[in-house]
Amino acid sequence: MTTLTLGSEAPLALRILADTALVLHIGGGTVGILAGATAMIARKGERLHRLAGHVFFGAMLTMTSIAAVVAPMLPDAKWTNTTAAVFTLYLVISGWLTARRRPGAIGLGERTAVIIPLGIAAMGVGLLWYGPASGRASGFITVYIFALISALAAVCDIMMIRQGGVTGRARTARHLWRMSVACFVATGSFFLGQQKVMPVEMRGNPLLFIPALAPLVGLAFFMIRVRLPRLTQRPAAA
Repeated sequence: MTTLTLGSEAPLALRILADTALVLHIGGGTVGILAGATAMIARKGERLHRLAGHVFFGAMLTMTSIAAVVAPMLPDAKWTNTTAAVFTLYLVISGWLTARRRPGAIGLGERTAVIIPLGIAAMGVGLLWYGPASGRASGFITVYIFALISALAAVCDIMMIRQGGVTGRARTARHLWRMSVACFVATGSFFLGQQKVMPVEMRGNPLLFIPALAPLVGLAFFMIRVRLPRLTQRPAAA
């Protein structure tokens, strides 16, 4: 995420607002990464997991809300930054709603939130034409990826709405992948996208891929446990 910097000629109130937004964005991302790691490690369903999940939701909501509003206003605004912020905000809200709703129930939030992935998917289709025509197709690769994932998420949302909600393993899997991918956006943005703020010795270090990709590794493990429980269950004692 590109930072917002204002010169000394800018009004004092605007500089204070920009600095506050920057602190909240960085602070929200940092707390979100730590809370997400705690929620992933903690035993699912217990108090620590729930508490870490609430902190993760609040922190990520703060980070992505600020990014979604500020990113389009930056001098070097990029489609990638804005798309990532809006999509991550959608993932956090829809993942949180999945855990909060009773099994087999949906509300206005789910019916409204599906507009976001549908919009991003439609934007990706439009860029498939605009990118090559403008000679900037390579600059939209990340946006195409977000658009593809958004299309899959929208299909899942529409199926859930038609079914009237999700239950059991499907509900757990929906919550898991949305929160985990949101956490990956945060870890990837920091460990891989913000290396300029790290010590020189760490920049370009392949080891940074470990914390960046950790949420996806955790997601794969827990999805196997949810979808294929027999593979991870211990054999019963004789």
